[in-house]
Amino acid sequence: MDLSTLDHLVVIAAGFGAGVVAASVGVASLVSFPVLVALGLPPVTANASNTVGLVPGGLSGSFGYRHELRRHPKVTAAVVATSAFGAIAGAVLLLALSPDVFEALVPWLILFACVLVGFQPMVARWLRERRTDDQADRLLPSPPTTAALGAAGIYGGYFGAGQGVMVVAVLGLGLDIDLKVVNGLKTVACFAANVVATVVFVVAADLDWVVIGLLGIGSVVGGYVGSRIGRRLPDALFRGLVVVGGSTAAIVLMLG
Repeated sequence: MDLSTLDHLVVIAAGFGAGVVAASVGVASLVSFPVLVALGLPPVTANASNTVGLVPGGLSGSFGYRHELRRHPKVTAAVVATSAFGAIAGAVLLLALSPDVFEALVPWLILFACVLVGFQPMVARWLRERRTDDQADRLLPSPPTTAALGAAGIYGGYFGAGQGVMVVAVLGLGLDIDLKVVNGLKTVACFAANVVATVVFVVAADLDWVVIGLLGIGSVVGGYVGSRIGRRLPDALFRGLVVVGGSTAAIVLMLG
């Protein structure tokens, strides 16, 4: 696809914005994917190219959260592995199924995740009250939490808009760790899903490498900037932004 100089700048800006949002709130594809479609890329090509182009932003965003991730190395490893395996299935589904298969379901999944994020403090408080004094904090994912992370990874490999919201909801309810660490884990989970999906897409998908390069330039800067923002957001503000961003993504998908 032929792009003008202005188009190049628009894609770089979209990559930067997506990188910032990915590392801070978690709805990156809401920023960049519509831009690629508006420029004329077919939806599946835009989706696959968008995933590949945001990998540099996921890397820089994860690096920005390195201190938080080092506090829980076992959880980080579990989140990365689970998200990566799920993304393999999601990427294969994107290439094998009709693009309309999950169209009706995805917005409701995102909205459900937003509800979980919004009510997470009350649910977490209720769970704490039901625990006995001798029960330790949940510092590793349980089987249900791992299964939910895997499902979010499948969705991330398939489409991705709102995966971060889902991961925040799952980890916020399934683990007793600081929300800033959850934000870092969300970023590395989405990064892992994008990396694995990229391997599948490079082999089997139709990609626009010019768009991928431009997105990568913008996202690698935006990811690091977003991680600096995310580390400083108060918990209540972060949770509110996740709910607003996720709800917006769901509404856009419903209308689109």
